[in-house]
Amino acid sequence: MSILIDEKTKVIVQGITGRDGSFHAKQMKQYGTNVVAGVSPGKGGQEIDGIPVYNSMKQAVDETRANTSIIFVPAKFAVDAIYEAADSDVKLIVTISEGIPIIDMIKITEYLERKNIHLIGPNSPGLISPGKSKVGILPAQIFKKGKVGLISRSGTLTYEIVDHITKSGLGESTCIGIGGDPIIGMNFIDCLKLFEKDPETEAVALIGEIGGNAEELATQYVKEYMTKPVVGFIVGKTAPPGKRMGHAGAIISGGSGTASEKIDALEEAGIPVANQPSEVATLLKSKL
Repeated sequence: MSILIDEKTKVIVQGITGRDGSFHAKQMKQYGTNVVAGVSPGKGGQEIDGIPVYNSMKQAVDETRANTSIIFVPAKFAVDAIYEAADSDVKLIVTISEGIPIIDMIKITEYLERKNIHLIGPNSPGLISPGKSKVGILPAQIFKKGKVGLISRSGTLTYEIVDHITKSGLGESTCIGIGGDPIIGMNFIDCLKLFEKDPETEAVALIGEIGGNAEELATQYVKEYMTKPVVGFIVGKTAPPGKRMGHAGAIISGGSGTASEKIDALEEAGIPVANQPSEVATLLKSKL
């Protein structure tokens, strides 16, 4: 098994005729992802690398019975794209787009929760279950099928840590970039619940960063409910308060959300924390 996606997942690419959408649709298809359709309003009837293009999500889902959507449209169109995907009855929406207003995300997350639809992102690199499916922009060549589940707020940091995990011989079951915005869909706890139930996942790496309290909430869940080992890494130890560091959600405000606070919370919950990215693989091996 894996979580959220596997070789049976049917994917629709929203914004497939754009530069990023067409490029990554081809990359996903070459990896083996079952990309069954693309959607671009007004451009239905075309094909992009053999993938049929439809005018709407409803048309695409009716024709292909897809269960997953990935969104590559600009932020000003992304809100409508998420609602359209939700109303087409797919069960997983992956949003690569960044810059969606917080007020819109608050409304979207409530809407999707009522419809029992999983959202990953926005501002996410997507997810991959090595050897099965990739729904996102992650560089597939560094991943290898294995036993570690990984959840991260940072895309590029994910790649560096995965490279070490793969080279250590452990490999990955599923890797998820949950996104770096203040309001996102699936959070650490949502993913931890799924990894706990997944028989292919034997340990979990939790990669956090400054800002918010998602990591602190996750530590309490780990302490109370996780039977599988979890190791952590927090980026942003030297970030000054009030200065945003890369992601919209990576900002220390009101003196809270610092890296040291998050590291203390993880360690108090019994979660070992790596001092540098390469140590994550070392800590995982010590727990397995």
